[in-house]
Amino acid sequence: MNSNLILKYFPDITEQQKQQFDELPALYAHWNEQINVISRKDIDQLIERHVLHSLGIAKVMQFLPGERVMDVGTGGGFPGIPLAVMFPETQFHLVDSIGKKIKVVQEVASAIGLKNLTAAHTRAEDVPGKFDFVVSRAVTQLKDFYPWVKGKFNKEGRNTLANGILYLKGGDLSQEIAESKLKVNQYHLKDYFAEEFFETKQVIYVKG
Repeated sequence: MNSNLILKYFPDITEQQKQQFDELPALYAHWNEQINVISRKDIDQLIERHVLHSLGIAKVMQFLPGERVMDVGTGGGFPGIPLAVMFPETQFHLVDSIGKKIKVVQEVASAIGLKNLTAAHTRAEDVPGKFDFVVSRAVTQLKDFYPWVKGKFNKEGRNTLANGILYLKGGDLSQEIAESKLKVNQYHLKDYFAEEFFETKQVIYVKG
């Protein structure tokens, strides 16, 4: 069962959430044959390297009902789709500048019955409205990413962290953080997940 690794770290998920996570590997294997959104070497490790990795954000932040979250540069739907499964009462809007990737996102989300997710072929700068949080996974350097979403945040927040960015990154980030001139919090995923893949992976938080 594909959701066993998810259950190891999130034992309280519902049967419906388990079912949705279980369906992801076959769906991505199918769509990846047509539109390459995940590297060939990673497709067999989808649950660990894409789904659980995305859920690293859920170890740092519990999104609240009614909050709005934008996933910038979502690619095939990461981290947005796993987070939308995990937080069914939070609204997720996934954007990417490559239209065929958004097609995969829409097809996968529809197939597993996600009602709290929308997706658009657009750039973050062109998205109307405000959000509580922006999530992303290693799209570009922090100093380049921040200007894309600056000004996109609701002023009033009600979560444990002020509204802002939760960014999945890997490796030694000291130079990148210094160059960004941003005040960040770093959360090391090895503190939450035992698998070797997470040894150098982090969630970077930046207040919006």
